[in-house]
Amino acid sequence: MRAFVLFVCLSVGCLAQRPKPCTSPPLLTGSLSVSTQDEKLMVYAKYEYDALGKRIRLSEFGSYENRTFHVDMLLLFREGVVYKINRKNQTCTMKPLSADFHPMEIPRNASLLGQVVVGSSSGPGQGVLVNTWTGELKMKRGPARYMSTVTEFGCIPVSSLFHTKHGWMVTSFFNNVIGLVEPQWLIPPSFCKGAQLEKSLEEDPVTFFSLF
Repeated sequence: MRAFVLFVCLSVGCLAQRPKPCTSPPLLTGSLSVSTQDEKLMVYAKYEYDALGKRIRLSEFGSYENRTFHVDMLLLFREGVVYKINRKNQTCTMKPLSADFHPMEIPRNASLLGQVVVGSSSGPGQGVLVNTWTGELKMKRGPARYMSTVTEFGCIPVSSLFHTKHGWMVTSFFNNVIGLVEPQWLIPPSFCKGAQLEKSLEEDPVTFFSLF
């Protein structure tokens, strides 16, 4: 009986430990949606994320200032290039990528806002334990505030609020899978082989590195 009581006490002690900043799995596949405070931007995207090779593939469609758009991009941060891919026309453009790679993680200096159960804690499988963190990131354009929610177990992204020139940008993650479902997505298609690097980089409505 004493051993059982000791086990329960140790279990409660483990559950009561204060959450710590974490890093999401290095290989992730899933979907996300994005909206801005000024309601100018609405985006739905599928993504493949490779923190080991610093590669990201985004297939987005949405609306920006009441105009719809579709963008298929492969961002290669080590090479410093981004491919814009048009599979329908079998065409590809290549432009310089000057942004730094930011892994999906909770920075060490983040402050814990709270821990809650999303859904219900009444029964098994009815809810997910998540942690919400807040802080400030140093960006090229100056400091930016953020609030990010990740799962307690696995550090899987759930949502992120990031302050941009549009005001607060809200990103929600769903259908996340650990690993690369289609690893070939992170390799430029064969018809991109002859693409020439363009000098200028026009600003897109939204890209992955501007979300987090």
